[in-house]
Order: sequence, then C-alpha cells, then structure tokens
Amino acid sequence: MAEAALLPAYLIVGADEVKRDTAIARLKARLEASGMADFNLDERDMQRDQEPDDVLSSLNTFPMSSDFRLVILKGCDKLAKPMSEMLVTYLADPAPTTVCLVVATSLAKSTRLYKAVQKVGPKAVIDCASKKRWEVPKQVQSMVRRYGKAISSSAAEELVSRVGENTRMLDNELRRLSQMVDAPEIGRDDVERLVVRTAEVKPWDFLDAMSARDLPRTLELLRLLPPRSEIRTYSLICSRLRELMYAKALDARGQGRELAAHLGVQTWQVKNHLGWARRFSSDELVDDLRRAVEVESALKGSRDSETALAAWVIDIVSR
Repeated sequence: MAEAALLPAYLIVGADEVKRDTAIARLKARLEASGMADFNLDERDMQRDQEPDDVLSSLNTFPMSSDFRLVILKGCDKLAKPMSEMLVTYLADPAPTTVCLVVATSLAKSTRLYKAVQKVGPKAVIDCASKKRWEVPKQVQSMVRRYGKAISSSAAEELVSRVGENTRMLDNELRRLSQMVDAPEIGRDDVERLVVRTAEVKPWDFLDAMSARDLPRTLELLRLLPPRSEIRTYSLICSRLRELMYAKALDARGQGRELAAHLGVQTWQVKNHLGWARRFSSDELVDDLRRAVEVESALKGSRDSETALAAWVIDIVSR
C-alpha cells in the first residue's frame, strides 16, 4: 500500500511530549527509508538565535537523492516577529520538495503562524494536546503495548498517581516496568513495589479513594497530602460529601444522569459519583456532615488537627 503524499508543512502542537516525539519520529523514519537522511535533515532549536535568512535558505534547498527534505523547527512557541513573519510568507508558497515541521508546546490558533500552517492542508495541524487527568490511565494502557505488555486499570491509575501526568516520565516508567515484570500484565502491586512516588498527591485522588471506601489507600494518600493542609482538606471532604448526597437523592428518583447539571460541573468530573454514593446510606452521609461541625472546631482549636481529621476520615470510610 502506497504511503500518503506528504504536505509541504505541518504544525505539531501540544504538551504531550510522547505524542510529539512519535509524530516527529514517523517523519524521520520516512526520510531514513531513502538512505540519505544525513544529507536531507535539518533540525533546529528555534529558542536559540537563528537567522531568518538561514532558515529560509534551508527550506528552499533541494533534496539530495530523496523525494523530500525535512526541516524540523523546534520551540516555535514564541518566535521573534522577523522569524515568524518569514515563515508565514514562506508557507504561502512553500517549496514542494521540502517538509517544514513546526513544533510548539503551545501556539494560539489566532496567530498568523498557526493560520498559515492550517491553510497548507486539512491534516497539516497535528494535535498533541495533553489528555485530561481522568483520561491519562487509559492512555497509559495504550502506551504500554509498544513494549509487548498490558497494564491493569488499577495499576495504570496508581502509576499516574505516583509519577504524574507527564507522558515522557510515564513512558520511561512503563519501559522500566516492562523489563522488570515477567508476567504479561503489569499489576498494581508491581507499581507499588517498583515505582517510587515522585508526584505530589492530588487531593482528588484522596477524595476518590475515600468515596470508594478504600481505607488503606485513603490513609496512605491522606498521609502524603501537603503539610498543614488540614483546613483545605476538610473543606474538600465536606464538598465531596454534599456531592454524594446529591447523587444519592437523584439516583433514588431515577435522575442520576442529571447530577452534573445540578452541580454545575462537567460530566467527566462526576462520572463515578453514582457508584460511590451507592456505597453509603443516606443516614451515613447526613451523620458524616453533622460530625463536620465538631471536626471544624477541633481543627481550629486543637494542636493535633491531623489526628482530628484522620479520625473523621476513618469514620467516614470504615463505618
């Protein structure tokens, strides 16, 4: 099957480093198939001093014994105006034997450069935007396949919790885990045993563990929350309990799908709330919120606010 014809220019834009690297590698591999990549590849860091005339000359150079020449311009987020204007002018009539690859972490759609690349063709813009937090574990499950492994959903969640959402760091850990785990699937216990936590615990992870009534994980994440954050954590717990009460009430009326609208949030932000709410009785949730008054007094007037908060959390999860 013949490869699709290349456009004379592409914009690779987004914060997902692995996606960006994969897109660049794909074009490089296509160039390397000619056996003349050393003579037809020009890769430049545009955050360093570059002369517009030098870049333009490279773009207009004919390829040597190859169908195309590849010019990769990295770091095009904030180009100086002379450079940006040169590229905009060039892209209006680009060299047909050169592929100009503009790479940026962020580039507004309203900029002249973005619009200039967009006009080159319907597939000229390659979106490498980062996934939302809740989407990253699924992305991790897809990423690990390149290493001939699978990873369970709970292991993927734990890996994101420990490493963070940076895809390059996640990919490095997946590569390492794939080499260290003999089984075809990486499990949560493998992640807990082999991956050191480098990312700060997000309060949402703690709240989700609490809502799922997973006591060991709840206490682990509570212990890892930033120091002296008891008041903020208390406030977030109260908000979550109210959300679960809303979910419980709507679920009882058969209106669970309306939860996001009632709370004024996106659907993905409450995608697990109905399941969590079903783990509690209405009386439990009401009692947990009633106890919040006592906990607030303890947090403001006690030297050992950590103990007061932990006792309340244990009661919420384990009763």
